[in-house]
Amino acid sequence: MYDITAVGAELGLPDPEDRFLDRELSWLAFNERVLDLATDPDMPLLERVRFLSIFATNLDEFFMVRVAGLKRRINTGLAVPSVTGRMPLQVMHAIGVRAHDLMTRHAALLKDDIGPRLDAESITKVQVDELTEDERARVDEFFAGHVFPVLTPLAVDPAHPFPYISGLSLNLGVLLRYQDSGKELFARVKVPPRLPRFFNVATATDRPAGRDVPARFVALEDIIAEHLDTLFEGMEIIHHSTFRVTRNEDLEVEEDDAENLLKALEKELLRRRFGPAVRLEITENIHPRVREMLKDELGIDENEIYQLPTPLDLSGMSDIADVPRDDLHFRKMVPQMNKDLSLRESSDQVDVFAAVSNRDILLHHPYDSFSTSVQAFLEQAAADKNVLAIKQTLYRTSGDSPIIDALVDAAQAGIQVLAVVEIKARFDEEANITWARKLERAGVHVVYGIVGLKTHAKLSLVVRQEAEGLTRYCHVGTGNYHPKTARGYEDFGLLTKDKSVADDLTKLFNQLSGYAPLAEYSRLLVAPTRVRSGLTELIDKEIAIAEAGGAGMVRIKVNSIVDEAIIDALYMASRAGVQVEVFVRGICALRPGIPGVSENITVRSVLGRFLEHSRTFVFGNGGDPLVYIGSADMMHRNLDRRVETLVELVAPNHKAEIIELFDLAFADTTSAFVLAADGKWARSTHDDEGNRLTEYQTELIRRHRKRRQIGEEA
Repeated sequence: MYDITAVGAELGLPDPEDRFLDRELSWLAFNERVLDLATDPDMPLLERVRFLSIFATNLDEFFMVRVAGLKRRINTGLAVPSVTGRMPLQVMHAIGVRAHDLMTRHAALLKDDIGPRLDAESITKVQVDELTEDERARVDEFFAGHVFPVLTPLAVDPAHPFPYISGLSLNLGVLLRYQDSGKELFARVKVPPRLPRFFNVATATDRPAGRDVPARFVALEDIIAEHLDTLFEGMEIIHHSTFRVTRNEDLEVEEDDAENLLKALEKELLRRRFGPAVRLEITENIHPRVREMLKDELGIDENEIYQLPTPLDLSGMSDIADVPRDDLHFRKMVPQMNKDLSLRESSDQVDVFAAVSNRDILLHHPYDSFSTSVQAFLEQAAADKNVLAIKQTLYRTSGDSPIIDALVDAAQAGIQVLAVVEIKARFDEEANITWARKLERAGVHVVYGIVGLKTHAKLSLVVRQEAEGLTRYCHVGTGNYHPKTARGYEDFGLLTKDKSVADDLTKLFNQLSGYAPLAEYSRLLVAPTRVRSGLTELIDKEIAIAEAGGAGMVRIKVNSIVDEAIIDALYMASRAGVQVEVFVRGICALRPGIPGVSENITVRSVLGRFLEHSRTFVFGNGGDPLVYIGSADMMHRNLDRRVETLVELVAPNHKAEIIELFDLAFADTTSAFVLAADGKWARSTHDDEGNRLTEYQTELIRRHRKRRQIGEEA
């Protein structure tokens, strides 16, 4: 157990509250950066709409997991202070203040800025009473044919108790009156989640000459509200408004006590649906009686109620963001086949095994196509009569996954296939249970890793019979084997037949499927035993270089950095004169710019059209850099409670590619968010002369296209 107070005193570091930023507030600061992108007038309009949706979806998950966890600790009396010394109630209060502010800004941004801009582009959200006669006819037809049959109004009276309100569902709260007796009652109508959130009433025949087809959207809840009389015939509709509940949806499975992990998880998933409420969103026009009823029935505190303008649930804005207007989206970027995997004379796919036999191949998604690299690697392995075995980790994958199909095909062809399926991948549990059973039915050996640990490593191992004997082909990545997210997530992957990597993967798969607790590795750092200690040892070497008069350097790119031991090691490196650069997408508990502690640390964040998901590490090593890529973020869960891997890159061109990315990200000419010592982020978009700074991801698109062209001309 890392004692941050004792270690800090021993090393002469400030007290914890002065050297670490609060994790939960740092997450809210990350989502505020997402909101900042939605405010950017230079961003394509429909991409701004998409960032509105992403902000809302992110916040939903934050409440379902982080806020729910805090509330659970408060309710059970586990009042343990955070790293920064705050008690759970204090953290909850601070979250409430910031969340209310951000959600208010979020709603106002749509109403006052993005909404009018959409109207100017003939992409309009309209009320039912604003529809033309033809449009109203389309709405009525849509309601009768697609909406009405799936609605289930639930009354509340002595014979009908208050209904269960599922998490994240959008609901209409309706006040009704019997016309004969005048008695009033309440009913709830759930907005069907599987229907389009916004219905486009415009058609091609509405298009003015020479113009794009207009988009006129009516919210599904407004359509239902307009037809309430068909649900409550003979009743007087007094009032209606919308509301939405967020519940605790984090899972708790005690694996040591679970005889069958699959069944235990299924039971917990059922319990998740009935988790306690942690947030209530209501519209500004809600009736006071309905407000009080919801508050009492849901057991919600006043500060957990968020009163907002319509529409609620702006995650549904993704439907509007998908309007096919090329002029209002990012310029299309088509992933290209990696130059080392394509024939010089054509764009045809080559034999992946032959290509990897010639050289190690570093993949950078989404710039490099996933389908023609990782997917092709596994598909070719499944169809190859010389392949004897395939071993694969699966953390998240898609519903129609070609990766799953390849493993099934391989097993049915007689290849020995091992799949380490992480069925506890948050919010993908049900899907992963489904694919685990599909794989088992096909004859795949499915295991769920090591008890007490999530398997988060991204690994493939293919054993192939070749003329010179058995050869093992490996893929070690930073991202999931998920074809869809590979088009939107930035990740690295290494394809290699290097013996040391193959030996490492063989040992690790043996540990995951059997017993090998004392395995030692060559080119891999493996959590939970060696990632933290391995990285701190590498940081210590940079400190020694700096103290000897050399130029120490540490560069880290991660999704989140929270681990106190890693952060303290970086503080000591900074104090010794090591230049430290941290490139973080999400949470950052590290505080740069503390006098005498972290003046040599720079923290930057880039958000954009792709989600910066890769984890990369560079250590100066006295001029001969050591470079790693892998699956591990700098968080307690990754370093202590997950199986994670980092692999060392040894090819000079691969190391140079990673180093170039840091050079670009930290260049003064590159646009980025920069973290200050007080925990506030400032976005730099223009230089002192007012010129737009280089967009990091746009520049990478340009470089990959250029690299591809050079490869084709060579």
